[in-house]
Amino acid sequence: MSTSMPLLGAIAPSNAIANKVRWYLGLDIDPETQITVTCGSTEAMAAVMLATVDPGDEVIVFEPYYENYGPDAILAGAKPRYVTLHPPDWTFDEAQLRQAFNANTKAVIINTPHNPTGKVFTREELTLIAELCQKWDVLAFTDEIYEHILYDGTQHIALGTLPGMEERTVTINGLSKTYSVTGWRVGYILASPELTGAIRKVHDFLTVGAPAPLQRAGVAAMQLPASYYQELAKLYHQKRDSILQILDQVGIPYFVPKGAYYVLADISKFGYKTDVEFTYHLIKNIGVAVVPGSSFFSQPEKGHSLIRFCFSKRPETLQKASDHLLKLQSNIQPTS
Repeated sequence: MSTSMPLLGAIAPSNAIANKVRWYLGLDIDPETQITVTCGSTEAMAAVMLATVDPGDEVIVFEPYYENYGPDAILAGAKPRYVTLHPPDWTFDEAQLRQAFNANTKAVIINTPHNPTGKVFTREELTLIAELCQKWDVLAFTDEIYEHILYDGTQHIALGTLPGMEERTVTINGLSKTYSVTGWRVGYILASPELTGAIRKVHDFLTVGAPAPLQRAGVAAMQLPASYYQELAKLYHQKRDSILQILDQVGIPYFVPKGAYYVLADISKFGYKTDVEFTYHLIKNIGVAVVPGSSFFSQPEKGHSLIRFCFSKRPETLQKASDHLLKLQSNIQPTS
């Protein structure tokens, strides 16, 4: 692979990715045969799904989920099989997960830290998933884009580092969240050489290649010292505590996130019929934009009592949101 082949990832960016993965996750990745640089992690998941999943296969998705996972499986001709994450800690039922695995299961998607709940999968949970993947010969697709945004002493564990999982885990990540460059659309995929060969073929026909100059810029980013990631986590910890304080003052119940930069809030006490209705009210009458919870569920009604706040904002933006919510908190009630 040469620098004239940005569709796979130029060698300098691939080397930088391999070095960072070795340092942070402890995975020894060959930059020439196990890394594919993509147009963001969203394209990465689509490429992985199309390359490895066949029509009629089943893909296990933990619910609530980032909006693209279910549609990605459907685009590949597969059937999503949803396993519920239960509040307040967003744990899954072991019996339900075991039942979800069967002879038709091709893959399971794990997003940790998790969007939208902020859940960080524990070693015990990942060990169970690893056991089931090996028992049923299932691939694991892990979206680890928020790997450095952690709170309250939680630890990010890459599924690919667990015994027996290195060859069957496809790890998806990118520059967007860690380096605050969501518009750059530079992601990457780590996989075995065999899986990487198939993934690269799909990636080539999807987007040809990620922006070469931005890949180069990513090299500098991934050479930042460990202190950068410590400061990043500290910064987001402050932002998280700030928005939780705002929600406490306004009286909107929420689930405390352990990672990522979102807060799921419970709006059931306000009397709105749906989350979408409440979201429109917040935008129109309060001046605060949120994401309706129904967008994270296969059946929208499951999310009608939830909304998602995002706190990856400048301090002045969070302060404006606070001012709006506090000033108009008495107006957070059904208008009908």
